[in-house]
Amino acid sequence: MLKNNLMMLRNMHGLSQEALAEKIGISRQSYAKWESGATTPDIEKCKRLADFYGVTIDSLLKTETEEKIGMLPPAPKGKNVWGSVTINERGQLVIPKAAREKFGLTGGQRLIVLSSDEEGLALVPAPLFESRLKALMKYASVMNEEE
Repeated sequence: MLKNNLMMLRNMHGLSQEALAEKIGISRQSYAKWESGATTPDIEKCKRLADFYGVTIDSLLKTETEEKIGMLPPAPKGKNVWGSVTINERGQLVIPKAAREKFGLTGGQRLIVLSSDEEGLALVPAPLFESRLKALMKYASVMNEEE
């Protein structure tokens, strides 16, 4: 819900209601009413808030919750939380339907599994990874020839 997201984002950014209101050009009282749920901002003010926090208006308005974590803050633009998955006894997992649809993933499609020791795993469609790797290798060979 909007009021929860506003409070969470403001606190994550370490701002007072007054400081945030000043940054988006409204009164502290107006902002306080949004956080309390007494009123809601118009679409222009929602856009200002979303732009300030680097999120979409859609993510600003909806609330996402995750089991064992609770309410999640709105994700930055271009980032998503698709929910949790459980790895079965064979080491398999099911990618949530919304994520499969968003990225056009279908059965039999190859994905490259990447990882960072600090941050976890990433899945990248194989053709995309392979094309970027080829471009990188081509760039590296050109740079070597110039030396």
